[in-house]
Amino acid sequence: MNASFLIGAPASGGGKTTFTTGILRLLRNRGYQVQPFKCGPDYIDPQYHQMASGQKSVNLDYWLSTPQHLQELYKLHSSTADIAITEGVMGLFDGYQGMQGSSAQIAEQLHIPIILVVNAQSCAYSVAATLYGFTHFYPAIKIVGVVFNQVAGERHYNFLKEAAEAAHVPSLGYIPRLKELSVPSRHLGLTLDARYDFDTYAERIATAIDTHVDVDKILELTAIAPTPWPSIVTKEAGTLRISIARDEAFNFTYVANLARLEQLGEVTYFSPLADTVLPPSDLVYLPGGYPEFFLPQLSANLLLQQELRDYVDRGGKLLAECGGMMYLCRAIIDEKGKRYPMTGILPQEATMQNMRLHLGYRTLQLPSGERWQGHEFHYSSILPPATPLPNITSQTTDARGNRVETPLYKIKNCIAGYTHLYWGERNILDLWQS
Repeated sequence: MNASFLIGAPASGGGKTTFTTGILRLLRNRGYQVQPFKCGPDYIDPQYHQMASGQKSVNLDYWLSTPQHLQELYKLHSSTADIAITEGVMGLFDGYQGMQGSSAQIAEQLHIPIILVVNAQSCAYSVAATLYGFTHFYPAIKIVGVVFNQVAGERHYNFLKEAAEAAHVPSLGYIPRLKELSVPSRHLGLTLDARYDFDTYAERIATAIDTHVDVDKILELTAIAPTPWPSIVTKEAGTLRISIARDEAFNFTYVANLARLEQLGEVTYFSPLADTVLPPSDLVYLPGGYPEFFLPQLSANLLLQQELRDYVDRGGKLLAECGGMMYLCRAIIDEKGKRYPMTGILPQEATMQNMRLHLGYRTLQLPSGERWQGHEFHYSSILPPATPLPNITSQTTDARGNRVETPLYKIKNCIAGYTHLYWGERNILDLWQS
């Protein structure tokens, strides 16, 4: 690896995703093999990264995993790349509690220099104070330069350069204020709509960065010497037959989770939208995604619904998260109140009416004492059934230890809930032993 850097910002909405998308595509166009990473549990940005770079993006998250695991992930996925680029989350120092879990903490622990992206739409020389504060607030990290976003033109950029010089922060260029460079809405599904020409968008940003940003200087400032990392322990492959749903409706997965499943046996992918037969399985995984955008197709695929019901009736292990859990309900009700029958494995209904965002880290404590870490992100809700479903958690809490009502249902060997679990460094089969 020749260079490594993290793209951070003073706050959300500063332009991290825009800049990350563009520089990934630009460096790919220049012939580099670029490995993207994403701080936090986000599923949407990593899909941007993959489309821009051609490489799967890996989540790095201190709530979901241990520091050693993050080092192993970073070593494993960056070791064969020319350049490693990590997109931060929220503001640089924003964590789940103070700085804990923040982009700055990840940069510190993994020894990654930082490029700060600053939204300069409504400021000029005053940005010097922002830059001075961010470079001096926490000396354990290294901010090597700034790229300004939403810049009106060269005259505006000259004011910003003067501010950067006053703060002793190298100014590496800017992204112009152009409507066509704005990231599309992040509402579920829209960013991945097949009708949206992502390649055109990525190339447009790449061209703007190539024109207005000193990318060679960035690579010079973020060049790295070999770093001693802990050895990665390989595990013997298992013999399970594992089937994972993957299509436009179900695609919220972590690279590390899939890698652990591959260690347990042979993985086969299937589509609840298109396939009518469930592959021979010892474990089925239905991840989250966008089922609400494909309700007619999912509801019409009666053959696969029956295959899943038969599998669960035979005692087969099934794990369903968020959108996957909704698919297992009797029905999903859309925003207009129309009811679409689903598999009926869970005797309850999910609804998109009265949408409200449920968001945050979760710790699920099981009666055995085991704790599982995860993340909740959804707009839907579950209508209270006549008889509450069995909940296998003794309690669920958020990042600050507050109790939240996020159950993990279990019917036969089917385990389902809104929480996206992380098992990149543990055995998911332990969930059935608790």
